[in-house]
Amino acid sequence: MDSIWLEYAWALLILIGLEGLLSADNALVLAVIAKHLPEDQKKRAISYGILMAFVFRFAALFAISFIANVWQIQAIGAAYLLYLGLKHVIKARFGKENENIREDVEEEAEQAAGKGFWPTVGKIGLADLAFAIDSILAAVALALGLPDSPLGNFGGMDGGKFIVVLLGGIAGLILIKYAATWFVKLLDQRPALETTAYAIVAWVGVKLAVITLAHEDIGVLDHHFPHSTVWTLIFYGVLVGIALAGWFAPANKSLEKEEL
Repeated sequence: MDSIWLEYAWALLILIGLEGLLSADNALVLAVIAKHLPEDQKKRAISYGILMAFVFRFAALFAISFIANVWQIQAIGAAYLLYLGLKHVIKARFGKENENIREDVEEEAEQAAGKGFWPTVGKIGLADLAFAIDSILAAVALALGLPDSPLGNFGGMDGGKFIVVLLGGIAGLILIKYAATWFVKLLDQRPALETTAYAIVAWVGVKLAVITLAHEDIGVLDHHFPHSTVWTLIFYGVLVGIALAGWFAPANKSLEKEEL
C-alpha cells in the first residue's frame, strides 16, 4: 500500500513541475498579448487573464470523468499532446538558428494582439483556454496510469487519481499567480527547459496513447499493461532522462552569442 502512495506522490511532483513550466508560458503569453496597452489597462487585462485562467482550469476539472472513461476522447487527447509536444520540439531542433520557442510565442502573440482593451482580453481568454486544455490533458494522462486507490470513486473517476488531477490543477493556478515570474527567470537561465517541458508533454501523450490502446474496447495492449511494473519503470525512466537532459543542456546558440 505504501508503494501506491509513493507512486501517487511522485506523479504529483512531476505534474507540479510540468504545471510550473506551462504556467510560466501562460503568464508570458498574457504579458506579451497585453503589452501594447497603456499601463493601467495592461494591469487590468493581465488580472482578467489570471481570473479567466482560474475559471477555465476549474471548468476543465468537470471534464475529467468524460476524458477518463471514453476511449475516443483519450485517443484525441493523446494525439493532441503528441502534436503539441513534437511541434515545439521539432521547431526548437530544426527551426531557424537564432530563434527559440518563446520568441515564436512572443511574435505570434504580438501579431495577434488586438488594438483595443476588450479585443485583447478576448485573445488572452483564448490563450488561457488553450493552456487549460493542455494542463488538464497532461494531468489526466499522468493520473490514469496510476494504480487504483482505496478511496473509491469520485465523479466516475478513482478518488486518488481525481485528487492528483485536482491538486495539479490547483498548483498550476497558484504558480500562475505567484511563481510564474520565477519560472520565467528559470527559463531565461536554462532555456533548454522550454523544449524539455514540451518533450515531456509529448511523452505524456505516449502514456495516454498506451492507456487508450489497452482500453477494454480496443484491446491492442493487455488491459493491465499501463499499470504494470515494466511500463511504470519505462515511463518514469524515460521521463527522468528527458528532465535531466534538459536541465544539464547548454544554453542555445543565440544566448551564447549574446554573452560573447
